[in-house]
Amino acid sequence: MPKREDLKSILIIGSGPIVIGQACEFDYAGSQSLRSLREDGIETILINSNPATIMTDPSMADHVYLKPLTTKSIIEILKEHPQIDAVLPTMGGQTALNLCIEADEKGIWKDFEVDMIGVDIDAINITEDREKFRELMLKIGVGMAPQATATSFLKGKEIAQEFGFPLVIRASYTLGGAGASIVYKPEDFDELLSRGLEISPIHEVMIDKAMMGWKEFELELLRDKNDNVVIICAIENMDPMGIHTGDSITVAPAMTLSDKTYQKMRDMAIHMMRSIGDFEGGCNVQFAVSPDENEDIIAIEINPRVSRSSALASKATGYPIAKVATKLAIGYTLDELENQITKSTSALFEPTLDYVIVKIPRWNFDKFEGSDRTLGLQMKAVGEVMGIGRSFQEALHKATQSLEIKRNGLGADGKGYKNYDQIISKLTIPSWDRVFVIYDAIQMGIPLSRIHDITKIDMWFLKQYEELYQLEKEISQYTIASLTRELLLEAKQKGFADRQIAHMLDCYESEVYNKRTELSVNRVYKLVDTCAAEFEALTPYYYSTFEAEVETPDGERYVANDSVVTDKKKIVVLGSGPNRIGQGIEFDYCCVHGVLAAAECGYETIMINCNPETVSTDFDTADKLYFEPVFWEHIYDIIRHEKPEGVIVQLGGQTALKLAEKLSKYGIKIIGTSFESLDLAEDRGSFSKLLKENDIPYPKFGVAETADEALHLADELGFPLLVRPSYVLGGQGMKIVINKEDLEAHVVDLLRKIPNNKLLLDHYLDGAIEAEADAICDGKDVYIIGIMEHIEPCGIHSGDSNATLPPFNLGEFVMQQIKDHTKKIALELNTVGLINIQFAIKDDKVYIIEANPRASRTVPFIAKAYKEPYVNYATKVMLGEKKVKDFDFNPELEGFAIKQPVFSFNKFPNVNKNLGPEMKSTGESILFIDSLKDDEFYNLYARRKMYLSK
Repeated sequence: MPKREDLKSILIIGSGPIVIGQACEFDYAGSQSLRSLREDGIETILINSNPATIMTDPSMADHVYLKPLTTKSIIEILKEHPQIDAVLPTMGGQTALNLCIEADEKGIWKDFEVDMIGVDIDAINITEDREKFRELMLKIGVGMAPQATATSFLKGKEIAQEFGFPLVIRASYTLGGAGASIVYKPEDFDELLSRGLEISPIHEVMIDKAMMGWKEFELELLRDKNDNVVIICAIENMDPMGIHTGDSITVAPAMTLSDKTYQKMRDMAIHMMRSIGDFEGGCNVQFAVSPDENEDIIAIEINPRVSRSSALASKATGYPIAKVATKLAIGYTLDELENQITKSTSALFEPTLDYVIVKIPRWNFDKFEGSDRTLGLQMKAVGEVMGIGRSFQEALHKATQSLEIKRNGLGADGKGYKNYDQIISKLTIPSWDRVFVIYDAIQMGIPLSRIHDITKIDMWFLKQYEELYQLEKEISQYTIASLTRELLLEAKQKGFADRQIAHMLDCYESEVYNKRTELSVNRVYKLVDTCAAEFEALTPYYYSTFEAEVETPDGERYVANDSVVTDKKKIVVLGSGPNRIGQGIEFDYCCVHGVLAAAECGYETIMINCNPETVSTDFDTADKLYFEPVFWEHIYDIIRHEKPEGVIVQLGGQTALKLAEKLSKYGIKIIGTSFESLDLAEDRGSFSKLLKENDIPYPKFGVAETADEALHLADELGFPLLVRPSYVLGGQGMKIVINKEDLEAHVVDLLRKIPNNKLLLDHYLDGAIEAEADAICDGKDVYIIGIMEHIEPCGIHSGDSNATLPPFNLGEFVMQQIKDHTKKIALELNTVGLINIQFAIKDDKVYIIEANPRASRTVPFIAKAYKEPYVNYATKVMLGEKKVKDFDFNPELEGFAIKQPVFSFNKFPNVNKNLGPEMKSTGESILFIDSLKDDEFYNLYARRKMYLSK
């Protein structure tokens, strides 16, 4: 094998905490890369400060360093491991590249004789320095938009005068479009120019003439040392230029490009990759194409690393880009590597898709009150979903059903906009729900030509929408009894959910489901196989669709189903859907460990999830992966097809938990804690009754369903009050109110946003200390895996608090109460598996705030801090394979571990940054300190009261 024999030990740099613009796609890339190196017997050393990722699991690398991503940490690691031969920085996003450049400038790699692989410094510098990049593109004959560089305010003003408006300002060396903006009016220019110069670490911005309305495309490339180049995927942005690709709806394969232009674009991309440097690995190239018949192409940018899009392209094609890019970085060539899916063809081939994928970003604007919700050049999404279907329409529907924003797909759910001015305004100013508004506009009768003029979205996409609306109109003329099989099949092939069809026919979802069963309009499962079924695929990675029956010569009618059901005992693990604030990568960590533990117990494992950025949706994590929406109809069909022993819901956050009631109602076994217990913990009234019976203190509270009831309750409970809706995640809608005016305004607002919700009002324990405990329970014994004390006072959401493990100033008397309460509650709730309980401590008395009998956000953090695989243990307990006393618990931690939240406020400059009971952090890092005398702890403790907003 011509892999480099001199590489025995490699350092990988991770991407640090999750921020907007850099999410868990780099955990996915890094995890694949580590596995890829270990297959070749190479020692792996990882640095990453994010405790919530799979990547930082002790089993992933030979040495894992949970340290801050600084050159100081890099030097410490290189001193400890003088055997390190090379560093691979392309798996950790912009953070890793920037750190690598800094280490290079300080001469660190040279001092320790460490080689950089997968990319070279010149390539990074050329692609990041927009002036150099522009010069190179012009030299090799690749067109670009008119642009110039400014390193001062004055120079920027001169460029604007020369180009005229609209203009685009982009800051150099930043991530997720930070500091980028479109400027339409001269009066906005000064402020946006200053902001761009401030945000850029080298005080430089590139000013472009805006190519508004041009179409945007991305290509994912891989190159080896022999200069073989393959294009893995062409992705088309449905949203035209002017919206960051991370905030755009994207489609693969490209839909509206002529073949001639596509070939031209391929040649340009390969030419660009070869010209920026001589390196082996992955690359992402972005282009703009004029929306006329000329289809002029200009280059936007090139990223010489795996990117957010490469995670998407990997999931879309089944071609593991990060894994192959790593092999190329250590010297393999594409023709020597096998295709991971077919195992019989080489990696030197370009995937062909016989299906369509649609990615839709997931935003969380409700967490940033007063934020500018317009989509533009600066990325604002916190996660994304992907739908796979046989047609664009089916994939689009599946993606909208995956978003978990209480929509059942496009239209047909009574939730669309009906106001003409509002629709026009939402089309004009790109907003997070424009994907739905286009449908509303067509429904209202606004001509496609007008929608196209406003949005500049290609007519082909708009016609696809129109067809969907025509079908809805046609079906609405029928009743459930008179609906024909042809129409029902067409609606399902176009991705309409049973709920939407029920809405059109004015009947129940279950009636549509029964009609489907009666007419045998059933889901079939198809393989994602990279080669459009030309070669046999050996990888069990499926999506569902509906097909017309095929008749064989002897008259037999059937529909081909690629998913063969085995007779092994099976377990389904429900994933957590798209990342969002309050439910992020930590649940992906839990799901992956749950799958691995179930496999160790001899079960065939089945994963259901729709998030393309995660390790849980990697094709070889579970025995079978269904890349489907975590949406009742899809899950129920998979369960009926596979007939598992049961379903694990407690590892997938609130997403999976919310499906427990339906599963229970349909007689499907929930593995671990039962639905009744999960429900008891969520229902404040019953839970408090349980606490009262067991003599466990809790803050005085009441339940209100109207503003009137809330005002009466306030007299009884006394201010300050903590108000929150039930069944929500990440403290959504939670607020501390201090008088009746505040209370009334907040309750009215909440009931408008979440109708028919029961609101909980607690007397807020002002100045209390907050703590939480995570435990594993088997119904008889309870083992507390960790107790954490929050540095900030009670009232700041636990996800936004700095938390120390173990606690730093709770006396023995308080600790004993916490332990007693935790054990008592876990047993009283009949917990089987994990449970998280939150406490408020005032005057040495421990009150219960809430209990969640599921995996919590802090479980991965505790597992990393104590070096113990707690999710593995908990899963074996849920499956009844082991009891708590069967484990030999041996936590190791010298000093303290601190969970530090990380915020993405820089994406929302005008937002109130005060912290309160509603969670706002997008990620977290871990900090180890030897003692409480550490300066960092002292700084955190000194600032603890600064944030509390009432």
